[in-house]
Amino acid sequence: MSVGSRSIIGNLVDIAARRIYAAEVALAQGHVVAIRPVDEKPSTFLLPGFIDSHVHVESSMLVPSEFARAAVVHGTVASVSDPHEIGNVLGVAGVHYMLKNAAQSPFKFCFGAPSCVPATPFESAGATITVEEVEQLLDDSRIHYLSEMMNFPGVLNGEKACLAKIEAARQRGKPVDGHAPGLRGAEAARYIAAGISTDHECFTKDEALDKLAAGCKIAIREGSAARNFEALYTLLGEFPQQTMLCSDDKHPDELLVGHINLLVRRAVEKGINVFDALQAACLNPIEHYGLEVGQLRVGDPADFIEVNSLDEFQVLRTWIDGELVAERGATTIPRVEPTVVNQFAANKIKPSQLTVKAASGALQVIEALDGQLITPRISTEPKVIEGNLVSDVGNDILKITVINRYQAAPPAIAFIKNFGLKRGAMASSVAHDSHNVIAVGGNDDDLAAAVNVVMDAHGGLSAVCRADDLELLLPLPVAGLMATGTCAEVAAAYQELDTAVKTWGSQLRAPYMTLSFMALLVIPNLKLSDLGLFDGGKFEFTSLLQDV
Repeated sequence: MSVGSRSIIGNLVDIAARRIYAAEVALAQGHVVAIRPVDEKPSTFLLPGFIDSHVHVESSMLVPSEFARAAVVHGTVASVSDPHEIGNVLGVAGVHYMLKNAAQSPFKFCFGAPSCVPATPFESAGATITVEEVEQLLDDSRIHYLSEMMNFPGVLNGEKACLAKIEAARQRGKPVDGHAPGLRGAEAARYIAAGISTDHECFTKDEALDKLAAGCKIAIREGSAARNFEALYTLLGEFPQQTMLCSDDKHPDELLVGHINLLVRRAVEKGINVFDALQAACLNPIEHYGLEVGQLRVGDPADFIEVNSLDEFQVLRTWIDGELVAERGATTIPRVEPTVVNQFAANKIKPSQLTVKAASGALQVIEALDGQLITPRISTEPKVIEGNLVSDVGNDILKITVINRYQAAPPAIAFIKNFGLKRGAMASSVAHDSHNVIAVGGNDDDLAAAVNVVMDAHGGLSAVCRADDLELLLPLPVAGLMATGTCAEVAAAYQELDTAVKTWGSQLRAPYMTLSFMALLVIPNLKLSDLGLFDGGKFEFTSLLQDV
């Protein structure tokens, strides 16, 4: 599509001035060159494009160029993207991969410098990103901010490396994203005072209010696993200048359906003023991160969308730099065949390696919560057969394992509640943040088989059930995190896996996304790394069995 002179007529939504009027928007050389009121009565609305204020593109299982092709259909023109998933696998080289692939798309990616690779010293990652490397990334004009500082205990305890990374961003005038789930009161204020400017981890309104009071902006998250919109959406009306909208992690099947547009629609349905909702969705990320994204003003880059109404927000057309990139449900951005990069040692396991000898004490069980990343602990009487701890399928307490994908090592084993599988097993090489192979199942044979399917593929999602004679795989050859296909192709394969594990009994909304967070040690309370069961509250390893 040419980016020469042309004009579009619609009801222009001027978010800053909080008014709507019929106008002709004139474009030339990728910019808005004039906005003229007209006497016509157009039926559609023109407004700035949507921005996802915090997302890990890798969690869509799409490379950036494919993520862009899917997102623009829903009116998203830019994203604030933390590449720490691939950073944990490939280090700085992974960040450069994302930058290079993203540059092949007109979509406006705002990448950050990963601050916590590895996320903790209590797991095995594929790489380390040092203070010096963070500084080098921040010197790159394509890197706009320091990505989420997940090691909030390190910040609170004054760890030199954490503070040095924050200081490096401050010296370069680049904001620092936060990550402090559950942090409240004086500790939250102290964390934010260290230089933190945003947080997307709030799961209660009181927590968000504490952080807002300390000067932090809140990104309200609604992803495929963590869903905090219901708890926080009223902040949009109460703090319209200090809130943003984000997905954090979005699986491809949901990205096919919608993106930030759906959150704006829900906010308006719930009574949030349309200008407040759009302020968060369209303008606040531009101001906070200094994005080169247009706000539908004269002189701005022509990044805007046309929607059918300010109730439904059905996106009809999307423009980036004056180029029509999506129209009536389809993108016009050409597909780019991705290159493949990876770091993966296929450490296959035997069922016998998953045996856990029984001992005295109560079993500490991870409790997965649908729609949340926090995982309370449960203490229960273990099920013992022939002197071994085994899955208690009847009570929905299943065995979970994490296996090092970077070098040979014994599996780490624990137990988890709420996955609901009555048969079969599921495995994934997407396991935040170090991305070792994680699996859950009701018996050791299926569990080992699901792991080995992923190992053989050097990354992917699998579902295996010998009783059903079924073995499914979604290969993720790019760093064990991303596929090379289109959003529709990857979503179809993902949905087949999702359907299988739900047929086997899982009632979780997004079982694979939930599984991917069960090794994320920086989210309390109980998680499993490849090195063992971890207490996220005390930030230390804990035993599988404890004295009552």
